[in-house]
Amino acid sequence: MPGIDECLLEAMRLPGARGAALVDWTSGLALGTVGEAPGGDHETTAAEAAELARLAAEHGAFSTGDDIDVSPPVEDLIVSNRDSYHLLRFVVTSFDATVFLHLWLARGDGNLALARIRLGEMAERLVLG
Repeated sequence: MPGIDECLLEAMRLPGARGAALVDWTSGLALGTVGEAPGGDHETTAAEAAELARLAAEHGAFSTGDDIDVSPPVEDLIVSNRDSYHLLRFVVTSFDATVFLHLWLARGDGNLALARIRLGEMAERLVLG
């Protein structure tokens, strides 16, 4: 079971990966980063991505209705722009963690479907603590 650094390095092996981070969505702090950051600053990117993650995680409009006991009710978020994708994958833990993996992919080289599957697998194996 990989820790934070191993998980982020594994994410960077995905085709088109430009940068990755593990972020706490309540505080907006990056718990680990690797590669580039959009805009050049990992901490700013983490804080801005956390706002988006918090919005999706804390509002019932994004749940299926059957997710009352599931926290967060959202598995992942995908944001796309002209040249890249941002994939935010929530990490479910045995304790009350509020973290997500953020993967930044180059649109021309990245495979969004593959990245989504692999990031989900990484989130399941990630060991925090």
